Amino acid sequence: MEYKDYYKILGVARDATPDDIKRAYRRLARKYHPDVSKETDAEARFKEVNEANEVLKDPEKRAAYDALGRGWQAGQEFHPPPGGGFEQREFHFRPEDMAQFSDFFASLFGRRARASEARARRGEDQNARLRIGLAEAFSGTTRQLTLSEPVVEPNGRLTTRTRTLNVRIPAGVTQGQQIRLAGQGAPGGGSGAAGDLYLEIELDTHPFFRADGKDIHVQVPIAPWEAALGASIQVPTLAGPVNLKIPAGSQGGRRLRLKGRGLPGHPPGDEFVELEILAPVAHTDEQKALYRRMAETFAFNPRASLGV
Repeated sequence: MEYKDYYKILGVARDATPDDIKRAYRRLARKYHPDVSKETDAEARFKEVNEANEVLKDPEKRAAYDALGRGWQAGQEFHPPPGGGFEQREFHFRPEDMAQFSDFFASLFGRRARASEARARRGEDQNARLRIGLAEAFSGTTRQLTLSEPVVEPNGRLTTRTRTLNVRIPAGVTQGQQIRLAGQGAPGGGSGAAGDLYLEIELDTHPFFRADGKDIHVQVPIAPWEAALGASIQVPTLAGPVNLKIPAGSQGGRRLRLKGRGLPGHPPGDEFVELEILAPVAHTDEQKALYRRMAETFAFNPRASLGV
């Protein structure tokens, strides 16, 4: 049989850290997942990546594998020492678990396997992304998720299992926040517990609100006379319109804060209102005359700061 270089399969160095191995496995598992990959050998590569991860993520199996030595090259003819070559180490797998692995793996780790014993092994944590609207982030929502995951049948054939989860998204979630669903990740080996599922929140863009953490930003147009004289206007918030006092003499770009009007939390975020001054178009002679009187009345050069 051929020697398998698990480090080369995952594309990591032999001194790779557990985090390096985890990142490499997740990247390759996504790349070769049969449900999404367009590679012709995706299923075989996916099983190969899973096998390499099975060995290198486990300190005992990795140490046993490393004990074979570094002189072996991928593809070389390999004959394991009598008894498996791992001295007193003993690894237990169920027959149905062993079916998903290669002869090389079985020659190293399956020699002493016992069908009546199954070593408890915690399942892998899984990650998924969930996109929701800003209004849903403010109020909270419930989403139904359909998850697809690879399953190896006792005969070694790779299939896909789908399952449905109803997930409650709490009010006040933010962009990039992770929600942990305990026990909803990959199933464990033997009597081992299932891993966890981590949902990463992605917020949809909104027509006029922008979220920054728990704070909300919105640009609100006002008329020139509202800016000059001051006014009380209605502005939108995620909870509905509220009144906001515009101080006299406000300029475009000024930011006013509505405390506690952002996404809920402890403490809640704020809403920041940026003023945008819009001048009405003069359509009639009377309106044009009014603009001319303003030009004559105000000694005002809006470009003075530019030196012109």
